[in-house]
Amino acid sequence: MTSFKDARNLLLESYNDGIIDDDEFILLYEGNFSKNPEFPYEDYERFDLNAMDETECKAEFRFTKSEIPRLAEALDIPGTFFCHQGTTAPGIEGLCLVLRRLTYPCRYSDLIPRFGRPVPELSMIYNIVLDYIYNTHGHRISQWNHTILDPVSLERYAEAVYDKGAALDNCIGFIDGTVRPICRPGELQRVVYNGHKRVHALKFQSFTLPNGMIANMYGPLGKSMVHNRPQ
Repeated sequence: MTSFKDARNLLLESYNDGIIDDDEFILLYEGNFSKNPEFPYEDYERFDLNAMDETECKAEFRFTKSEIPRLAEALDIPGTFFCHQGTTAPGIEGLCLVLRRLTYPCRYSDLIPRFGRPVPELSMIYNIVLDYIYNTHGHRISQWNHTILDPVSLERYAEAVYDKGAALDNCIGFIDGTVRPICRPGELQRVVYNGHKRVHALKFQSFTLPNGMIANMYGPLGKSMVHNRPQ
């Protein structure tokens, strides 16, 4: 896919060769600028996990270099991710992009020095990988997960909570909610406006086990859906 920069360079060559006149050059050249900032991603190397220092890896991804391939195997990450417009990304790079994006709030432009890709590619790869992980493993927190919610595990959770001084001996986890702010939508703003937080947001409710694992995630819900939910 030809970039705006390549198109402008081609127009310059065509103008110098006399293929297009002054008016055509001005019209076409001004029409080949992106509305988004153009970052010099070509100045950076493509992502290479092996070239990273162990400390950098842990700080940026919250996993060590040896743990990331194991995580990719556990998540059944494919060897390559394919975007609809032809962009491809190795599975490990795609996973690391998601980890880096979720480690700490950042803009896509902040990721250019690490991954050496333009912002549109970073955005597409991130969404492709995130959708893949959710579609493949989302049922583990949206449905009853027998792997961590079997009778033996439930009894162990209750014992762990009780041993910490809880008054009940049958408490297996903890329920909590979270409000995730979103941009103001063009329609149905009242549905997602949160008066308490004074932001437009979606609400989620999670059930967390004593070992820190999220056993269930319910949502997203808007304000009116929460208030109208049957008790």
